[in-house]
Amino acid sequence: MRGLDEPVERLDCWSVPPASVMPSATLSVAHAGRRFARAIAAGGPDETGSARAGPFPGMIFSVVGEIYVTGHRNPDTDSIAAAIGYAELLRRLHPNDDYKPVRLGEVNAQTRWVLDRSGAPEPEFLPHVLLRVRDVMHDDVSLAGEDEPVREVGLTMAREGLDLVPIVDDGGALVGVVTERVLARRYIRESREASSLVDAPTRVSAIVEALDGELIAGDADRRAAGRVWVYAMGGEWSPSGIAEGDVVVVGDREDAQRRAISRGVALLVVSNGMRPDDDVLTLAKERGTAVVSSPLDSYVSGRMITLAAPSRALMDSEPLTVRPDDLISDISEIVKDVHYGAAVAVSPERCPIGLVRRSDFVKPRPRQVILVDHAERAQSAPGIEHAEILEILDHHHIGSIETRVPVRATFDPVGSTATLVVERFRQAGMEPSRPTAVMLLGAVLSDTVILNSPTTTDRDRAVVEYLERVLALDARQFGQEMFESGSDLSRTPVEEIVAGDVKEYDVGSGTLAIAQVEVVGESLLDRHDDLLEAMREVRESKDYVVFALMITDILSKGTHLLVAGDMAPVERSFEEQADDGVLELPGVMSRKKQVAPRLMAAF
Repeated sequence: MRGLDEPVERLDCWSVPPASVMPSATLSVAHAGRRFARAIAAGGPDETGSARAGPFPGMIFSVVGEIYVTGHRNPDTDSIAAAIGYAELLRRLHPNDDYKPVRLGEVNAQTRWVLDRSGAPEPEFLPHVLLRVRDVMHDDVSLAGEDEPVREVGLTMAREGLDLVPIVDDGGALVGVVTERVLARRYIRESREASSLVDAPTRVSAIVEALDGELIAGDADRRAAGRVWVYAMGGEWSPSGIAEGDVVVVGDREDAQRRAISRGVALLVVSNGMRPDDDVLTLAKERGTAVVSSPLDSYVSGRMITLAAPSRALMDSEPLTVRPDDLISDISEIVKDVHYGAAVAVSPERCPIGLVRRSDFVKPRPRQVILVDHAERAQSAPGIEHAEILEILDHHHIGSIETRVPVRATFDPVGSTATLVVERFRQAGMEPSRPTAVMLLGAVLSDTVILNSPTTTDRDRAVVEYLERVLALDARQFGQEMFESGSDLSRTPVEEIVAGDVKEYDVGSGTLAIAQVEVVGESLLDRHDDLLEAMREVRESKDYVVFALMITDILSKGTHLLVAGDMAPVERSFEEQADDGVLELPGVMSRKKQVAPRLMAAF
């Protein structure tokens, strides 16, 4: 591609190139576009995170954007409360960081009761932790209006090192983009032929502004839409090619000024700050020619005129757009294929809110999460294997979660993750807010079945006593009301019961699932045929090795275990015989300590 390497001969009338002539060279389009942007700037006036110490000794967080604090799928009260509580503590310890509690599913009736009683806001639902456009896009996007002169857009590109500027209408909606490629094409074209506004009708007022000149005669709102000439010839006019409707730049030559006006040019620009004589201005008014005085010389004036064209005339009117929640994996190839290598992220109203470039797909920073109340990949957010796990705070066994780098991981054998959160508050010399304290109390009482579960420790009891004092309420009465609120399942569809509080465990032969509901009395067992049928359907659809449902009676302190799948290993692990698909397990209340370990060993 050539055109910038051809020497400018001394002509009587010449096409005005937009920048100085370069030595002989072959230029890439991108090079030409960047040169054009720099030329515009010369032609007139004028992501990182910080590593820091974490909230507890030994913790180092490198923080960018939101940090999600999340419990497990099919969340119970402990999972929700621990996320709320730990996020609050971390926000107070590090107010400049955005720790956000989230949930991975719908809350159950018991958790809903505790949320309502506490007044704590329900955490937002997090569908996955895969990278989205909003996680990598640049939200400090420079925009330009569709009537904004090309020169202003070029100045923005040169000043900020951009290769693309989104163009918006008066309402702020995206209508196109101006790219280096578009500027390059114009740059190269104007180096080979007469500069033109034919494809970019331009208001006289915009030309006056670009020249920093003065309108002496004519209508400022008139649009010039012809070719642009610098008239420096002597003798006859005919060989010049100047025609009606064109724009002519001329010096202090009255004969040339009259000839241009007589030919019917739309705009006459007089360079070097000169003003035409009154007779010339009278002729211009008679012929409808606008007259502008420019302080610049003829060459630069001619160049600046084409840069006054509105950006709508040069923009790509069908730019690639994406939504902020689009997955990077879904859009990366499309962005790589488009010639300008970028996409504009738009709101539902089509307003530009960010820009994503192909370079943003090179080692992007993953989303950051803190896991509470679980450490099993199958129980965590979809895409967890691609996320950056900053910490794990749990009271279960060490699960199948893998991390790429060492992280702080706490697996502490207490009755509830909420117990660990309260202890962290106290270690930091802080007290949880009242809504959070109520949530944490409900979580401890829920997971320990009002301190009756065999998983209950003295630390759980100490936390309940502490929260009783802080909240000035009776913990046992609170716990009984909480369990009663979620114990009546007579009208709940069996599909909801078996899917409500399910935890999945990876075992050698596949995945097993254990659901649990807490009840008062044995009335739910009257529906055991329907429950088993629903469990079989779930097992088949999710390909579980076995699916078990614990129906735990908090009054009798025992569990009836319903099993969909091979019953023989389950019977052997508990040394009990099943009756019609149901095992009776007196004294068994804890999924974590009394059921999950045996079933995992059996399969």
